[in-house]
Amino acid sequence: MFKDAPPVSPAPREIAAAPERYHDAAVVWGGKIIAVDNLADTTAVQVVAYPLDSAQRPDTRALSQGRFVLVLPGYAEALDYPPGRWLSVRGHVVGSEIHRIDEQDVVHPLVRSGEVHVWPREFPDEHGHWTFGVGVGVGIR
Repeated sequence: MFKDAPPVSPAPREIAAAPERYHDAAVVWGGKIIAVDNLADTTAVQVVAYPLDSAQRPDTRALSQGRFVLVLPGYAEALDYPPGRWLSVRGHVVGSEIHRIDEQDVVHPLVRSGEVHVWPREFPDEHGHWTFGVGVGVGIR
């Protein structure tokens, strides 16, 4: 999907542990949108990260890999990034910030967007799932 993407990106949790080591690192991440905040000059999209499959789609069955904040230039319509939708992004790490989650301070890497793909509403079940079964029963007396 994203051309010229790094072959393997460190997970958001890895970068959160040492953000200064990864400044300006190229990443391709994906996950579920949890909040959108329009700020003075940018829009911050908070995302729970999930590993990506070979097509750079979030693997919705995997465990999360931490959280990150996607930084978009200027104003972005919050309805274009609704909480609960999935996205994939190619960008660069531009810093980090601390967010309070329940009673914990959690470091969120900041990613300035190069490209963003918001997956359709029906993602991850775009094509649905069909199952078909055949069975035989035998009784013995």
